Amino acid sequence: MEARIAIAPSAEARTSRGRPGPADVDLDRLRLGIEEAVSRGGGANVPLADADGLVWLVPGEPELLVATLDAHPRIGWVQFPWAGVERFVSSGVFERPVVFSCAKGSFAGQVAEHALMLTLACLRGLSRQARTPGWCPVEPRSLHGRRVTILGGGGIATELVRLLRPFGCRIRVIRRHPEKAEGTDETPETPETPETLPPSALPAVLPETDVLVLALALTPETRHVVGAAQLALLPPHAVVVNVARGAHIDTGALVEALGAGTISAAGLDVTDPEPLPDGHPLWADPRVLITSHSADSAEYVARMLCERVERNVGNLRAGRPLEGVIDPATGY
Repeated sequence: MEARIAIAPSAEARTSRGRPGPADVDLDRLRLGIEEAVSRGGGANVPLADADGLVWLVPGEPELLVATLDAHPRIGWVQFPWAGVERFVSSGVFERPVVFSCAKGSFAGQVAEHALMLTLACLRGLSRQARTPGWCPVEPRSLHGRRVTILGGGGIATELVRLLRPFGCRIRVIRRHPEKAEGTDETPETPETPETLPPSALPAVLPETDVLVLALALTPETRHVVGAAQLALLPPHAVVVNVARGAHIDTGALVEALGAGTISAAGLDVTDPEPLPDGHPLWADPRVLITSHSADSAEYVARMLCERVERNVGNLRAGRPLEGVIDPATGY
């Protein structure tokens, strides 16, 4: 079938009203890249009035998307440039008879690298050493053989499992779906098979966790999935790493847990609120490393998004399943 694709905002309405992804992206360059991706996928770049597909680059305005779909009812597919689409769930837009796809999994490579970096930095006390203007020996802890629990079984978890293999970690993946997460099959390099467990297993797993990594979608069910009760179950030497959404962790509970020595360190690429206000106690804590939502680069985001668009346009034309389809029931 033909794939007639529009991009919003239109060329006439170009604006720098916000970033379309997890890093600052030049909107004009991104539009051009997506236009080329549509063409490579065999589609046609058309105005909204002629489109049956839409690449939506307008951040944080679900009402505008609703109005756009109301005005152009022939659009049957919408591609988002983000992995997380929680801002659009409450608008009811996903209840429409439209296929929505997002960028979930597209940026997993760099985000998983970032999670590994934050983990190693926390274990080795890098933040404390970097903040101290003088000689500051810190006893390092190795990642080798550590018990790692990953909340989330998507692309980031898959990539992180692969990166952790050389360290011989004992890995557990906590995910909503019962099937094994990709990458958790036994291989010659890792004789111990990482377990895939349901969310109900989390309380039993936390006391046996050295490193807790959050890499899951934000939904009403996963907001504050790590709060005071969960932090209290972790051993005092545990570190917490969040590369998903800040609201997965109860920030007040995290501050209290660090103050009480309930956990030993935290590596945060995301915070709640975000940006974290000046003067917040997490900024001053030498056991906390914050990287200001910078797990992936603008170039990487744009390149991976264009590759996703190209493949999905080709899939649309060929009648194949699209990548990154959003489940209206779960909101991701």
